[in-house]
Amino acid sequence: MHDLKIKTFSIIFGIISLFLVSFTILFNVRMYQMESKGIFNSITRMKSFIEGEKSLAEINFEMNEDLKNKMVIDYEIYTFLLDGRNNIIAKVNHSGSTVNNRVVLKAEATLKHLKDNKIHIKCLYFNDYAYSLVNNRFLVMVHVKNAKERLQMALILSLLFVLLGEMLIYFIAKKITEWLIKPVIESFNNQKEFIANASHELKTPLAVMIASIDCLTPSKKNEKWIHNLKSESEKMSHLITRLLDLSKSENGIQKEDFHNNNLSKIIEKRALIFESLAYEKNVLIDLDIMPDINLVCNLESMDELITILIDNAICHSEKNSSILVKLSKENKNVIIEVRNKGKEIAKEEQEKIFERFYRGDKARTHKENRYGLGLAIAKNIVESHKGSITVSSKNGFTTFKVVFKKH
Repeated sequence: MHDLKIKTFSIIFGIISLFLVSFTILFNVRMYQMESKGIFNSITRMKSFIEGEKSLAEINFEMNEDLKNKMVIDYEIYTFLLDGRNNIIAKVNHSGSTVNNRVVLKAEATLKHLKDNKIHIKCLYFNDYAYSLVNNRFLVMVHVKNAKERLQMALILSLLFVLLGEMLIYFIAKKITEWLIKPVIESFNNQKEFIANASHELKTPLAVMIASIDCLTPSKKNEKWIHNLKSESEKMSHLITRLLDLSKSENGIQKEDFHNNNLSKIIEKRALIFESLAYEKNVLIDLDIMPDINLVCNLESMDELITILIDNAICHSEKNSSILVKLSKENKNVIIEVRNKGKEIAKEEQEKIFERFYRGDKARTHKENRYGLGLAIAKNIVESHKGSITVSSKNGFTTFKVVFKKH
């Protein structure tokens, strides 16, 4: 249910955020295009004016009066008259002001690497000038600082808008998610309550049935039927017990039930109990347990977790193989690993095996009285201890890894 909530929230948050970011990008791109187009048009008009004035070709050291009086309002534009060696011999500011020395120095620096008559407009977010040569005789330069400042301000405001928008989207997505999955949560809770109640209601009559079957005197005629009744009743009793365990694990563990326990001893004890079962299946249990590792946990739940992992490993191990049960510490995190050699778990099933009632090999698990609840219970136990459980399966080995993060 937690995963469903995260996925739903992520999808809603992602879609709305995508629209917001796309709108912001388009806005800034459009604004940049408008500024760039305005600068390009200003330079183009100035170039056309210069190229259209025949008398300018005869200018020696002074600018044509028409050129001096050519006014540009949108941007601060300068025209520089050059000699044959690209030295500036005359200059004019078409905005009416004088040409300061800083602009002249920039023009001289530009002329050192300028070889063509194309219009050069570099990134307006970082550059202060755009320029172009005209007939290798004039340099037209536009001071675009104001455009740069407008674009930078628009970008900063856009980023602030996105930041505030993302905060708003977070709360909106959260509310929509809660509204969408509310029926699912209610249905899931009703299902859990039904399973718990049904299991409790079935437990007592089933216990009476098993006790009554034990009191029956078998004979040649009814021995087969009594055996079948007892076998199926025990299977049902096991299923009900697992359902109650699942319900208990889903309800979580109270904080007062957590105590500081020696996890090393817990695992050693559970592994010792399973040695006889492993021996029956020609499987060995190898222990690699770091001594005296303590963990604040619920003792009963931790016993159940280790039991599930070792029992699962024995069940799916090849004959004449071994199971490794390892306990270690890494960066103060407590790590439990249970590895067995056997049939690999397909990648598409590695997430599903922690779901309730999921069974990979249905025929085998049914025969061995398994119902696909153990790993679901294990996951609930781990998550109630703020840990994580994962599985990896490759090269014929399957490893379940539980990590309890440091507090």
